[in-house]
Amino acid sequence: MTNFLMVDVAGVTSSVPRSNFSEADLNILADKILESGGLLKPLVLKKTGFEKYEVIDGHFEYYAAVKAREKNSDEGEMVNSLIISSEKEEAVLKQAIILKSVDSANKLVNNITETTSPNSPNIAIYNLNILEKQIQELRSEIVQERQERQKLYDTIKLLENQIPKQITPLEAFNTLGLIDLTFRLRTAGFTDKKAVSIAESVDKERKDKKFESLKDVMERVKVTSGKKQIKGISGDKMVDIVDSWSRILFI
Repeated sequence: MTNFLMVDVAGVTSSVPRSNFSEADLNILADKILESGGLLKPLVLKKTGFEKYEVIDGHFEYYAAVKAREKNSDEGEMVNSLIISSEKEEAVLKQAIILKSVDSANKLVNNITETTSPNSPNIAIYNLNILEKQIQELRSEIVQERQERQKLYDTIKLLENQIPKQITPLEAFNTLGLIDLTFRLRTAGFTDKKAVSIAESVDKERKDKKFESLKDVMERVKVTSGKKQIKGISGDKMVDIVDSWSRILFI
């Protein structure tokens, strides 16, 4: 059985601590209870004894009613309540849970509608500002990326210019000066004397005609051995030259 009654606030208790609720919110609702003469939403109570009740649903409203009684004991002495029988307690609790979930969902929908309404000028301006900020940040990132790429390109070019260009053995025989050519021949295993003789012969031959191939170098470059002119660079030695010069970075 369910009854609607006005009960004495002093005879009601709650299993939920008062500290769970904001005193400021309780104070606001207490003032409204006193102004309107009662609660818009009755407390849901179960009887625990003679004129003694316990809150089943409406704990916040209960503490607001207590606050109203503290402010004005005459006008806030009684509170409108729904008294339920013990056999209906479980069903009432389930109904209260359903109603609370629906109320929470409605509040969420209303909040979303208000904040996303296309007719809201404040929201439109806010969204526009966000979009402009994102565009500006994107432009800054693009400019910064271009600058970093240019710096990287300049660094690579600088390093490339600092690296000596390796020339082929044929180019070396056709272009290097006597001192550089002598040094390179020494790195290939020639003695100082032999390297100087070959370099001088190379210089003499290339003045008449540039060498066309390494084979041409072997055939034309001669050195004095006793009273005879012999090849200054044999086939095996040319292999040593190519191998040595390919592994050494000349600066």
